Amino acid sequence: MSYELTCIGHIKVKIYEQIKVDNDKLDKFIIDSNTSTLYHQINWNYVIEKTFGHNTYYLCAENSNGNLEGVLPIVHIRSLIFGNFLVSSPFTSYGGICAANEEAENLLISRAIKIAVKLNADFIEFRDEKPSNKGFPVKTTKVSMRLELPGSADELWKTFPTKLRTKVRKPKKEGMYCKIGKKDELESFYRVFSINMRDLGTPVYPMSFFENILDYFPQNIWICTVYKDNLPVASGFLIGFKDKLEIPWGSAIKQYNRLRPNMLLYWNCMKFACEKGYGVFDFGRSTPGEGTYKFKQQWGAKPHQLYWNYWLRNGGVLPDLSSKNKKYLFAIDIWKRLPITVTKILGPKIVKYFP
Repeated sequence: MSYELTCIGHIKVKIYEQIKVDNDKLDKFIIDSNTSTLYHQINWNYVIEKTFGHNTYYLCAENSNGNLEGVLPIVHIRSLIFGNFLVSSPFTSYGGICAANEEAENLLISRAIKIAVKLNADFIEFRDEKPSNKGFPVKTTKVSMRLELPGSADELWKTFPTKLRTKVRKPKKEGMYCKIGKKDELESFYRVFSINMRDLGTPVYPMSFFENILDYFPQNIWICTVYKDNLPVASGFLIGFKDKLEIPWGSAIKQYNRLRPNMLLYWNCMKFACEKGYGVFDFGRSTPGEGTYKFKQQWGAKPHQLYWNYWLRNGGVLPDLSSKNKKYLFAIDIWKRLPITVTKILGPKIVKYFP
């Protein structure tokens, strides 16, 4: 095994770059850690490499006994339009620094900065769940919406107000039904997802992204789809890890919105989470006060603050690659008018640079 090595005190850092690692050691640390997510697993780096072709780094902090004390996955993204930067970790809400102590955390950050300087990157974005004490500027505009789950779906159903239950029953009365599967539901999911992304004016991920996630995490992934007259009208991609089931990507075709397929989708996802024994349902990332935030809030979900901490080269300004950036509004409006077939071709070539 070859790797770069940096030592500070009793901690050393190994920098893995597309080489074999001790998966058993990594798995044990990540499962035992209180701050780890599925996106801290090295397989997530492999998904990114295989799908988008970005270079990735996987930093591991070990003590003198060879025990892991921290990990930090990093992805290098470079484009003429959006710049040169590092993200931990892109295309998700989580995946920042995961360390057992401050010494390991400091060393991982130091080594990440060294890589950024070597690559002449403009910034590093650490997608953390806690504020940094390193003096980094931070964005706190996003939260993840989470619902604590009871022991059964029946108990959860009883906590919902009558109005909410009525909304869930409506799509059933309209003849809608739900299926939960894996690769057998991928095409249905992607059909709904690609249409919804076009309608939002957002480039769509390639279907291979979701297929690769399913391949690398076969025990953690499910797809829940709502059908109307045998056509998929709403669908969600589910990721389970430890005690939490997350739906990072969920969407519906807007022409069916009056029939509320999203209500049936999310209820079946939460029901499934209860049946699988998960303790938390994560509705995904939202901006407080906006429509998706209110949709998730009606189920009883509570906001969990996200802290995206930044190292900026030469004291630069915080980046803004979001759809709220005014310089992207014209492009978003044009994108909404394109045929789905065109957005499926062009979208993956663009969205790889949107972390």
